[in-house]
Amino acid sequence: QVQLVESGGGLVQAGGSLRLSCAVSESTFTLEAIGWSRQGPGKQREFIARIIRSGITNYADSLKGRFTISRDNAKNTMYLQMNSLKPEDTAVYYCNAVKRICVPGGCDDREYWGQGTQVTVSS
Repeated sequence: QVQLVESGGGLVQAGGSLRLSCAVSESTFTLEAIGWSRQGPGKQREFIARIIRSGITNYADSLKGRFTISRDNAKNTMYLQMNSLKPEDTAVYYCNAVKRICVPGGCDDREYWGQGTQVTVSS
């Protein structure tokens, strides 16, 4: 079981910045991928960005350039730097991790989620 705890959310004015953190209960080297998603009021959960095991990053096209994902392997922590925030960025932000579990007979990728942290951007 991988545990993830987000922090760093809060209230910020439009145009401001926030950095979210996600503490992971095990080494990020053991995980296939770690990433961030968000869910705004009345909306479906939306992919933001991820880092795969090799270090390659992927971003949602609409957020590339404003949001930056990073990780500190020594601290087992992942970050999301958010700049030029807009009211439409208001959402609960979740971190997630994918771990490959192998048993005799095959492997299976399991996904784990944190509880989320609220980000509110005022106009």
